[in-house]
Amino acid sequence: MTSRRQFIQIIPVAGAALIGARGVHAQAAMVKEDDAQAKALGYVADAAKADKAKYKQFAAGQLCSNCALYQGKPADAAGGCALFPAKQVAGKGWCSAYQKKA
Repeated sequence: MTSRRQFIQIIPVAGAALIGARGVHAQAAMVKEDDAQAKALGYVADAAKADKAKYKQFAAGQLCSNCALYQGKPADAAGGCALFPAKQVAGKGWCSAYQKKA
């Protein structure tokens, strides 16, 4: 049986473990432009390099950071994307699945 004193000693350790786990999640690998799914979607880490001839729907100002699929904050340099589980996309990136955030 765990005593109250042991329980109180465990709380800081558990808190530190949660904070550490959050840091690991924040360090997810970046999507590489040569990744098969990234290529299929025309993903580029810099929207200025989007293939405007191939992707006619591209418009200036479209960035991953203002896309509905982007899971980071608008000011983040990188964040998660619903299309690339367990990976991050560049906030200044773009792909053909872009949908303006409401």
